[in-house]
Amino acid sequence: MSEEVVLFEEQHHHPRVIIKNFLSLHQCKELEFIHKSSSTVGYRPNVFSTTLSHLIATNFSHFIIPFIPIRDRLKDKVEEFFKCEFELFIEFTGLISWSRGASIGWHSDDNRPYLKQRHFAAVCYLNDYGKDFNGGLFHFQDGEPTSIIPMAGDVVMYTSDHRNIHSVDEIIDGERLTLTLWFSRDDSHNEDVKLVSLLSQNLLHKNMADSYLPLPASSNMYWFSQDQASNNQFGFNICWARLHVLGYDIYICQDSSCESDVSELLLKPVRLVRGNELLDHEFVNILHALQIVHFYCWKGSALQTKVSITDTKVVKLSDEQRERINGLKSVLLNDDDLALRVFSSKPSEENGRICFDWTRIVAAIAAWEDYVLKLTKQIHLQLPSWRMHESIYDVRLGEQ
Repeated sequence: MSEEVVLFEEQHHHPRVIIKNFLSLHQCKELEFIHKSSSTVGYRPNVFSTTLSHLIATNFSHFIIPFIPIRDRLKDKVEEFFKCEFELFIEFTGLISWSRGASIGWHSDDNRPYLKQRHFAAVCYLNDYGKDFNGGLFHFQDGEPTSIIPMAGDVVMYTSDHRNIHSVDEIIDGERLTLTLWFSRDDSHNEDVKLVSLLSQNLLHKNMADSYLPLPASSNMYWFSQDQASNNQFGFNICWARLHVLGYDIYICQDSSCESDVSELLLKPVRLVRGNELLDHEFVNILHALQIVHFYCWKGSALQTKVSITDTKVVKLSDEQRERINGLKSVLLNDDDLALRVFSSKPSEENGRICFDWTRIVAAIAAWEDYVLKLTKQIHLQLPSWRMHESIYDVRLGEQ
């Protein structure tokens, strides 16, 4: 479907624009895959985020590639619709999801002294109200439209000041996912300069294989509890929990006990478990396994299988292995009910309808590697141009 501009207020009172079908369904699903396989706990209760700097720090630099054409288009649209007679800089790019209980009251996006550099905002919706989540409607305090129903592919753009005070209703169930960008007139807040520096530090001395295998951040970035402000240890590791709500467990291959440091556990090789079956394939760590599972959720039945069930090396779980899994679960998922409340999908969600098949999980391992290798090659080819211009953009072959 082609994009459609629904509303733009020319007057100065409440400058905002809504564009329907700005992103394709493929783009929405790809960004959802990236977020659900790499996110950390967010800046507000029941909120989870994936920033570009976090992707770089955890060896997910290649995942920046799908963002680039979207960022460029959004920047062009903001400059066009708001008639900017000056260059804008992208101040922040991030995937943000809101789960059950998350909400925010009336505010403008520049309502703190440290946010005054934010002049324009763009919120791209990546999934659907009523299908993937309930609640979470976006409201403007003044002007039209008063409310926006989030639908995958749509984007709302507005000034970040008092002219566009807004709120978001509490999420009732499901997970509401957006790609959010802020733009600034101040080049000292140019996100690209910082990102290019981080990419240079992380990629210049790495070979291709080392630059796409995930490296978990500190364990506290993945730990969710009901009261994030306290030292309450009852909660869950969000990597483990996202696998758990999809029906998987993790078996840590090396000798590990429930007394082990959680950060060390996140670095250990793992195998996937479903029910009483264990896939005899070693993943680098839990993030690697999480990526494969969400890649499978994204691609689903489209994956081409060239293996039979006997080739997948599925074995029955022993009592000793089950006991070890339960011991680790008591450390990494010690509030099972909370994990289900936060991450359980609505029954109608597409991922919930994918029929599980070990052969397609094995196919996903090979397809994932092809996918990330392609992105990794692109980022290595484009990095020299980004470093030269201190800007992240879609480099054409002739410009290299």
